[in-house]
Amino acid sequence: MPEIRNYRTDDLAALYRVCLETGAAGQDATHLYRDPKIIGHIYAGPYGVLAEESALVVEDESGVAGYIIGPVDTYAFEKKLEAEWWPKLRSLYADPSGKPLDSWSADERLQYLIHHPPRTPRRISEPYPSHLHIDLLPRVQGRGIGRTLLDSWFSKVRALGSRGAHLGVGPANFRAVTFYRRYGLVEIERIGLPFNVIYFGKAFD
Repeated sequence: MPEIRNYRTDDLAALYRVCLETGAAGQDATHLYRDPKIIGHIYAGPYGVLAEESALVVEDESGVAGYIIGPVDTYAFEKKLEAEWWPKLRSLYADPSGKPLDSWSADERLQYLIHHPPRTPRRISEPYPSHLHIDLLPRVQGRGIGRTLLDSWFSKVRALGSRGAHLGVGPANFRAVTFYRRYGLVEIERIGLPFNVIYFGKAFD
């Protein structure tokens, strides 16, 4: 039976792996990127390094098969990213802004985010200060683990002082959108292109 446990620093490589294997709207994205770490540099690595106190993983007999990660304070975390995370990556990955947008590769679209990371609107991060990313490999899906993982993470960040949490998901990820609605998360806002994201939230009593 899969176990939900606190993240450990030696789980970092597993965060990157799960992120890549679920990075195409919940499907395996290993075929999309020339650099297999680039998606994890944005959506997994910084949470394991800079917000480990609020990270949980799912582990079964084959290893880490999922996670839920995210900071207690999104606004403070984004400032920390700018100071401690993005500078090194910007020295390793070129900004593709000088090239025509329609010529960008999948890697270059993520390189752009390294140089121009979107900031969460304060109208969202103030009432819902925490945010999360949740990913599960297929072998642990459909077993109620996602719901339990959300329950556990909400309890954790609430105990750490949060008054609410949000997440963003692409409209094309129909399975995730359906799951969040069934769980009871409330749609806060939709932002169109170029970000094309639906924000869901949960306020803590």
